[in-house]
Amino acid sequence: MPKKLRRKQYLLQEGEVCKYISFVSKGLLKSYNIDDKGVEHMNMFAWEGWWTSDMNSFLWGEKAFFNIDVLEDAELLMITLADYEAMTLKVPIMDRYFRILFQNSIVTKERRLVSSTTHSAEEKYMQLVESNAVIFQRIPQNLIASYLGITPETLSRIKNHTASHKQS
Repeated sequence: MPKKLRRKQYLLQEGEVCKYISFVSKGLLKSYNIDDKGVEHMNMFAWEGWWTSDMNSFLWGEKAFFNIDVLEDAELLMITLADYEAMTLKVPIMDRYFRILFQNSIVTKERRLVSSTTHSAEEKYMQLVESNAVIFQRIPQNLIASYLGITPETLSRIKNHTASHKQS
């Protein structure tokens, strides 16, 4: 099912049941949760060619832990769980596609977890630059800082420090 969303609209709000897994054909979305102090903690960003969902809610019908909303006007292709299951049964290549997608997602999340507990803020920043430099062109600095688990001020200092080393 195609769906268009404008900037600042929600695809999913925490506490709802996630009824779709969504493919981003255009635009940019963010997935995050909000702590008791009202601070957003970025889970992931999804742009063209990416899938997004609250997988626990989507697969098990539980209340969503994440909010997903739009940073840039978006066009999505959305699949219900029933359609997803039917498609993966009828089209084996799609079953393989999603299995590989989920495997890659697990590996990425594991690496991010290890990085968050063992690397310095500067190391996390450099890993992000090396793996996905385009993120800095499309996503506001405060959201990148949240994704890295650091303050915007720390991110700014790291960027300035890195830039001054490149000029030397």
